[in-house]
Amino acid sequence: MLSVTEARERILSHFQTTAAETLPLVDCANRVLARDIAAAYDLPLFNNSSMDGFAIRAEDSVPAAAGSSVTLSVVADIPAGSVPTVTLAKGQAARIMTGAQVPAGADAVVPVEDTDFHSREAGTTAPQTISIAKNVKPGENVRLHGTDLKTGDVILHKGRKLKPQDLGLLAMLGIAEVPVHRILRVALLSSGDELIPVDAPLSAGKIHDSNSYALAALIESAGAQVLRLGVARDTRASVTALLEKAITEKVDLILSSAGVSVGAFDFVKEVIEANGKLDFWKVNMRPGKPLAFGEYQGCKFIGLPGNPVSAFVGFEIFVRPVLEKLGGQLPGGRPTVRVRCEEQIDSDGRESYLRARVRHENGISSASLTGHQGSGNLLSLVQANALLIIPAGVKCVPVGQEVDAILL
Repeated sequence: MLSVTEARERILSHFQTTAAETLPLVDCANRVLARDIAAAYDLPLFNNSSMDGFAIRAEDSVPAAAGSSVTLSVVADIPAGSVPTVTLAKGQAARIMTGAQVPAGADAVVPVEDTDFHSREAGTTAPQTISIAKNVKPGENVRLHGTDLKTGDVILHKGRKLKPQDLGLLAMLGIAEVPVHRILRVALLSSGDELIPVDAPLSAGKIHDSNSYALAALIESAGAQVLRLGVARDTRASVTALLEKAITEKVDLILSSAGVSVGAFDFVKEVIEANGKLDFWKVNMRPGKPLAFGEYQGCKFIGLPGNPVSAFVGFEIFVRPVLEKLGGQLPGGRPTVRVRCEEQIDSDGRESYLRARVRHENGISSASLTGHQGSGNLLSLVQANALLIIPAGVKCVPVGQEVDAILL
């Protein structure tokens, strides 16, 4: 059997990152950057006030005697968006709004609530004088020019999925268009005569198709779009029709669950091999030992097992890394942490991904399994927030030993 690492590396070697496209900033939420973004200018652009108050010379706030106050003449009124034309001299102040440029001569801002001027209603004119009863330090309540970033600083790196705060920073820098990788399209099909629609009544020998819902959600969580092909019946014609639809739609990847083993009614394998190629691997892992990889008419194909938990785990271990590479994302997948096992865990020696609940208390992360680990037990996956990774060759993990856990 192939190791998990070898199987994943074999698959990834067949994929290349998609080309980039340039889009308006408004359309770039959750898109993946195709190149590094550098700042075209400093931020802040100028010294500005972080408070509504009065720009002053800090040294003028020091009273002549303890317990007394200082009175300053107000010589200017500076709203945000204006350019101050005054230079403050000794004993002078200027009323200033949040974000407004600090005038020359000033090196601090005293908040309005720390003065004897308490009028904050819109349209209120500035006072002629203010009194200050506290010492203000140089730089207090002033956002200095260039303290956030400098011209040429790389602010966002390629491969990053753009977050709301990223878009805000790009807008602050006047970047109206952004190079991003195009959104991937994945064709998804299930296979088997036993599968019926979720709203159809159950009858003997039939089960509802659950994999198409779970796998579609996983695909979308990886930032790709899903083309739902439906269920392929156990006939060559049905399988061929769905695969041809995927080719017509020019998808980036075809993903299936079930139908790729060597059973008498598993026609997915046969149809793909007749129109491309397919490798059927046994991977040294649990759950999800059977894995198929190949291509149909030039489009890459991954076949996951039909058992729901096996399909889920197979997606996380093999398909998510593929979508990350195709979409230009930095590799990483879901976060992994070290956890302490709260119970003895027995394994069969294969690399195992076991459903568990991780708890964080007093700086310690611990985990316990959620029910039996049968590959059809989807409830235990619903109850889990992590997959414990039991390394290959390990058949028993004692209580208290640490293992890696993938956080779901």
